Amino acid sequence: MCAVRVARLVVHNDGEEPLELTVEPWAEIHEIPPKEACVVVTHAPAGDGDRPSTSYEDEPFEVDHRPDSVTVWANGHCFHICDREGNEFYPDDYGCPAANPAS
Repeated sequence: MCAVRVARLVVHNDGEEPLELTVEPWAEIHEIPPKEACVVVTHAPAGDGDRPSTSYEDEPFEVDHRPDSVTVWANGHCFHICDREGNEFYPDDYGCPAANPAS
């Protein structure tokens, strides 16, 4: 198994309407129901701290927020979305080897 660094970002929807979540650079669009939360997880190789595609080399996420949507730039080699207990949403869709090392 390869060594990876894991970063997690909790995204809450405290509103009354669904919130559109876009994960870039994959252009994956998901919906967070009202009063719910999800966790965006990204993986990068262990190493010197650099992550690809960041404004600041050591930061795993950048976030843009609008009234009805949020865009998360997950700056790693892959990503997946889960709940706070770690249960993945759409686990077969992401193909992230760090998320499912047995495959």
